[in-house]
Amino acid sequence: MGPLKRYLPKSLFGRSLLIFVVPVAVMQGLIAWAFFEQHWETVTSRLSEGVAGDVAIMTELFETTGENDTAFAPLADAAYRNMQLSVDFREGERLPTSRRSSFFRTLDRTLRRSLTAAMDNEVWFDTTRYPAYVDIRVQTGTGVLRFIAVRERVFATTGHIFLLWLFGATALLSLVSVVFIRNQVKPIRRLAEAATRFGRGEDAAGFKPAGAREVREAAHAFIDMRQRITRHLDQRTSMLAGVSHDLRTPLTRLKLQLALMPESEEREDAIRDVGEMEHMLEEYLAFARGQVSEETVEADVSALVAETVEAARRADPGITLSADAGLMANVRPGVLKRGIANLISNACAYGTKCEISVRKRRRHLEIIVDDDGPGISPDKREEAFKPFARLDEARNMNREGVGLGLAIARDVARGHGGDVELSDSPLGGLRATLRLPLA
Repeated sequence: MGPLKRYLPKSLFGRSLLIFVVPVAVMQGLIAWAFFEQHWETVTSRLSEGVAGDVAIMTELFETTGENDTAFAPLADAAYRNMQLSVDFREGERLPTSRRSSFFRTLDRTLRRSLTAAMDNEVWFDTTRYPAYVDIRVQTGTGVLRFIAVRERVFATTGHIFLLWLFGATALLSLVSVVFIRNQVKPIRRLAEAATRFGRGEDAAGFKPAGAREVREAAHAFIDMRQRITRHLDQRTSMLAGVSHDLRTPLTRLKLQLALMPESEEREDAIRDVGEMEHMLEEYLAFARGQVSEETVEADVSALVAETVEAARRADPGITLSADAGLMANVRPGVLKRGIANLISNACAYGTKCEISVRKRRRHLEIIVDDDGPGISPDKREEAFKPFARLDEARNMNREGVGLGLAIARDVARGHGGDVELSDSPLGGLRATLRLPLA
């Protein structure tokens, strides 16, 4: 089953169709075999034996008359009237040396066996020249007796009609099954599409349960789950927005009081602390906001990356960009730019060199951010994506960060149906690869 498994259909539609087709094909194959082996061949054999007996009798009567065509003529007329067998003597001829076989070899084999068993003379026949007749020739001492027999007397002609009905019924049933299975699979496909769209943060409100009872139950469960997740995201965003709003008021008062204080070393330290608190609040809010507030549109990702890089160059002019043009994807532009900006910010914070490239890879596009910083060891790369994760001292030189940059970037990528992976950079530091599906 192992080698065969890779050739089996992977889709539910293909497997359902296979479940229907295989039993029907096996059953009809057995029916056809039983019909041709037990009934059709037996009937054909009896008919062939009957015609072979008539040919043998007429040949014997012809030889009894001394192979006299004139004396044999009344017997030939009687054979035509009573046996539907046309007899013609061709003096001096020999049997043909060529032989043409019928498409159904069983017919030729059965007739040859019957003629050989009925007489000792050499026999030649052709079942293909005339659609309604069979040409049979028997070698005699002075020539050839040619018999023209009605095909229905030699073979059972209803076998082809049986096959026609059999395959016609199979085709009709297969067509009905294809339509039925397609209609059953369609609601499942729509459910999968709605789940995928919701997972990317797109609006799936137009989805309605349809199909069989079990599929409807799964659809209702999906709708309930979507509502619970949406409520959770709204509550999280509202809570963080409320906390941010409430804390900004005392922070503003603190900034005002610090501005009125005389200059001193303690005052500068306090101002820096207040600035870091404001920065942390903005990062918390950005992480909690996620991708709830923006609609998905088809956009040029290369252009979005270029805009993000231009904004980042205000703080670090050394950032380089290499991008393929015209890479379109279904994205939320503001959210995607925030995720890319976090990757660029991390690269600039931990290294002195930052290179960004955008390229196409099969059905995905990749946004690659390389730096020449200390990097992250392979065993800690997955931990780096956890919110508020703190790694080794080499990666903690950025005192402004709160450990949310990579978490937000991965959250953005997965919200678009992609992901973010970390690896070693050719520059000697860390490479962050953000993958997105193409439009």
